[in-house]
Amino acid sequence: MAMKSILIVEDDITYAMMLKTWLGKQGFQMASASSIARAQKYIETESVDLILSDLRLPDRDGTDLLKWLGEKKLPIPLIIMTGYADIQSAVQAMKLGACDYIAKPVNPDELLKKINEALQTAATPQPVATPTRPAAESSDFLEGESDTARQLYNYVKLVAPTNMSVLINGASGTGKEYVAHRIHQLSKRASQPFVAIDCGSIPKELAASEFFGHVKGAFTGALTDKTGAFVEANGGTIFLDEIGNLSYEVQIQLLRALQERKIRPVGSSKEIQVDVRLVSATNENLEQAIEKGTFREDLYHRINEFTLRMPPLKDRREDILLFANFFLDQANREMDKQLVGFDDKACRLLLDYPWPGNLRQMKNVIRRATLLATGKYITPLELSDLPETNTPAATLPLRNEETEKQHIIEALRQTGNNKSRAAQLLGIDRKTLYNKLKLYGIEV
Repeated sequence: MAMKSILIVEDDITYAMMLKTWLGKQGFQMASASSIARAQKYIETESVDLILSDLRLPDRDGTDLLKWLGEKKLPIPLIIMTGYADIQSAVQAMKLGACDYIAKPVNPDELLKKINEALQTAATPQPVATPTRPAAESSDFLEGESDTARQLYNYVKLVAPTNMSVLINGASGTGKEYVAHRIHQLSKRASQPFVAIDCGSIPKELAASEFFGHVKGAFTGALTDKTGAFVEANGGTIFLDEIGNLSYEVQIQLLRALQERKIRPVGSSKEIQVDVRLVSATNENLEQAIEKGTFREDLYHRINEFTLRMPPLKDRREDILLFANFFLDQANREMDKQLVGFDDKACRLLLDYPWPGNLRQMKNVIRRATLLATGKYITPLELSDLPETNTPAATLPLRNEETEKQHIIEALRQTGNNKSRAAQLLGIDRKTLYNKLKLYGIEV
């Protein structure tokens, strides 16, 4: 049977190359284009079974490619790639004919599953590759094992089944968006939509339209009716990231929508009944914003029926190596590499660094290190972005028999029972670790 062909439309050449390489190894014939215009030229001359397109391209948007395919009557399934903050736009893209969307950074196994489904829906007789890892393992986030992490996710499990409005407070890069998704997944609304809005990126004059929609002709540029986020999320959950950035006027409209459970599209005289669960996030001190007069106190109490505080990574020291190895596993899959882990000095560097950019910074640092690494282990050479500190070594060296067993158990706990990484952390080789496990009767 003929090999299925996929066209990647992505202006990030390195990212496109990584996707091409990985999907090529799954048995697909791959091609890429860095703009909509080039994609159109390729589609007109070559056979394409599926398109994987970024939402934002230099010349136009992925939605323009969808419209063009519709005009040309080309029934090629198209999957949109988008950042989570653009999910509402992805929903609009699906209305224009996209068969699915996937959030960046793309999880390879999830992508493969979506490609499989799209090609099957397009009635292709050939079965395509299935994910090599079980769905339970293909999570794009790790919750952690530190006391602070356990407490946070215990609170998430408690509040998720309720209808309480949740405010997630935490610094940038701490994983607020994941927690919002998790609340939705564990709620009674899990089968309904989850719509995310980045309040920091919406122009003030368009915020009401994004939230509540508008009717054609409501303002200059309103060429068609638009469905707002509250209607898109009806029955489900709406996530307002960086809610402190909303203008005072929009805060008033938002408060009214939450109190009355009704919205009115801009330019319309009709009210629409909505049932949404609100999850908000901020890295600001909203109580200070209330004192300054930039945030309404009545809205604050409405969105803050339950507060979750995201701990910074530096306060989750027990989780640092767990996350580092988790991000390494992701980067290995993404770049088709087989790095084993971090050497002793690299572990110390990761543990001693204060991580001002939290998990987002760590993920970027590990991806870069994985790309640069030439041996089996990541070394301080690949972590040159992180300045070495003079704090005591963060490894767990074996000094005497009285503390050995305790250190081995701790190393295994920190590394999720990965013996290779535990041996690195302990400063011994894998064979020595096996001997010590046998000696002390430690079962893993």
